[in-house]
Amino acid sequence: MEESVFIEAKGLTKVYEDGLCALDHVSFSVKSGEVFCLLGGNGAGKTTTINLFLGFLPPTEGSATINGIDMHRDPLEAKKHVAYLSDVVMLYPNFTARQNLDFFARLGGKRNLAKEEYYSVLRQVGLQEKAFEQRLKGFSKGMRQKVGLAIAIIKDAPAIILDEPTSGLDPKAANEFLNTLLQLRSQRRAILMSTHDIFRAKEVADTVGIMNEGKMLTIKSRKELEHEDLEELYLNYIHGKVAA
Repeated sequence: MEESVFIEAKGLTKVYEDGLCALDHVSFSVKSGEVFCLLGGNGAGKTTTINLFLGFLPPTEGSATINGIDMHRDPLEAKKHVAYLSDVVMLYPNFTARQNLDFFARLGGKRNLAKEEYYSVLRQVGLQEKAFEQRLKGFSKGMRQKVGLAIAIIKDAPAIILDEPTSGLDPKAANEFLNTLLQLRSQRRAILMSTHDIFRAKEVADTVGIMNEGKMLTIKSRKELEHEDLEELYLNYIHGKVAA
């Protein structure tokens, strides 16, 4: 059964008032049950792409759609179908993990969840049970990222967008985080993740899009990458040794 396209960019372009072209006619799609990694260095256009999908910026040209809904034209409706996690999760340090989850769930309109439902999601992301009722001010970055992902999960959105979610995590925490993403993929979520970590991209992605200077240079499926050295391929594209 062919999966439906859930996240889609068509000719997505962003030119700022000073003439800087941050994104240049980028097109790609993410299906339900797929992890799509935007791979590139700083300034490649990854975060700009994500900001356009979240309605934080208006596009100059093109469209960013979630479930077929144009984010720029109907942002409130589009945002109902997507959850977001940044590299720096903004949470309330004096709230416990469960209280943060409860607060953001209520903001999203979920007001009748039981304590055990919150605990179930915190277990799903791998947070230790002893931390469920601890204040976040003592949490490591990895623990905070888990709470942030739990907030994204509790929204029960079919699409999840993540901006450098493993940045600054130790290898164990990053591995646990990516294992949770694979569980979400098995639930048929469409997952768009930006990263500069080539190893993690190859480990978790069904599809990799290599970006540089606002352009999408190439898009490769997991099958196409089976016999490729992704690091070598990435460097060849970035340095212009392979035509985009």
